[in-house]
Amino acid sequence: MSFESVASDVVRVIEAFGGGIMVVGGLIAFARYGMDVVGHAADPFRQLRANLGGVILLGLEVLIIADIIRTIVVDQTLESVGVLGLIVLIRIVLSFSLEVEIDGAWPWNQWRLSAAQPKTSTPGADG
Repeated sequence: MSFESVASDVVRVIEAFGGGIMVVGGLIAFARYGMDVVGHAADPFRQLRANLGGVILLGLEVLIIADIIRTIVVDQTLESVGVLGLIVLIRIVLSFSLEVEIDGAWPWNQWRLSAAQPKTSTPGADG
C-alpha cells in the first residue's frame, strides 16, 4: 500500500464526510422547518433558507479541503492545479452568494444592518 493510495482513500473519506454534512444537515434543516411550520414560528421559510445555506457552506468548505489534499498529495500536475483553482473559485463565488442570501446584505453593508436594529435595554439599567 503506497502513500498515494492512502492519501487517495483519505480524500474519498473527506469527500464522503462533506457530502454527508450536506445530506444530513439538509434533512435536519427540513425537519426544523416542519417543526417551525407546525409551531407557527415567525417566517419559517427564511429560517429554512438560512439553515440550508449554512449547511451547504459547511459542506463546500469540507469538499475544498478534499480538493486541496488531492492536488497537493495525490495528483501533482499543472492541470490538477488549474482544475483546483477553478473549483475553488467557483466554490468561493457560491459561498459568497450564499452568505449574501442568508444575511440579506453584502458583507461590506453589515454595519448598516446592525446599526439599524434597535438597541435593547438591560433590566435594571434605568436606575
